[in-house]
Amino acid sequence: MSSPDGRFRALIIEHERATPGGLIYDWLDDHDAEIDVLQIDVDAREVDPDGYQLVVPLGSEHPPYADHIPWIPRELELLRRAHAAGASVLGICFGGQLLARALGGRCFRADKPEIGWLPVRSRDPELVPEGPWFQWHFDAFEPPPGALLVAESDAAAQAYTVGRHLGVQFHPEVTPAIMEEWVRVYRHELDADGVDGDALLEETRRRADSHRSMSRRLLDAFLERVSLPGGRS
Repeated sequence: MSSPDGRFRALIIEHERATPGGLIYDWLDDHDAEIDVLQIDVDAREVDPDGYQLVVPLGSEHPPYADHIPWIPRELELLRRAHAAGASVLGICFGGQLLARALGGRCFRADKPEIGWLPVRSRDPELVPEGPWFQWHFDAFEPPPGALLVAESDAAAQAYTVGRHLGVQFHPEVTPAIMEEWVRVYRHELDADGVDGDALLEETRRRADSHRSMSRRLLDAFLERVSLPGGRS
């Protein structure tokens, strides 16, 4: 469903204030999309996914199987309704994990966390360019039934397509400003894993231009090949 002026509508699902959409917003602005934001951890309103062509659940500090957190089962159901309504979903990190779970896949604690700019092996580099991509996760997913595994690392599955959806484990949205906030808010996680937060931030700044270009390649390919009706995955 388009907005009255014909622009396509995107719903961005944010979970904590430290996890905004970053480069996703820039990309949607360039496509003149109408953007709605649902901060689902603090906003209890019901959203009809039939009103959107694209739904983008972002990262979270919580695991995707923590059903004691009230908004997680609510978001799980929202993603299932989006799928049933024919909306396209782009799941980022936690969002990719939860999308896999919503469509019948399995989410679980990873054997080891991945934090940093790390290699990603792609089976389809025109859709998901080879890494390094930025990772910060403690959980992992198995792609849902019928999905195509597109990318992986030594530690975990990294990207899959299923229908008009793409789920990724890494963070195409990250910017230096987002990284500054993550390093500030979650430094305890970095310290526990022996990661130098200041070095991580400096590397993010060095990679900012190349990362923006690689992220745009992924997002444009997603839109053309996966998200658009009749797109090929």
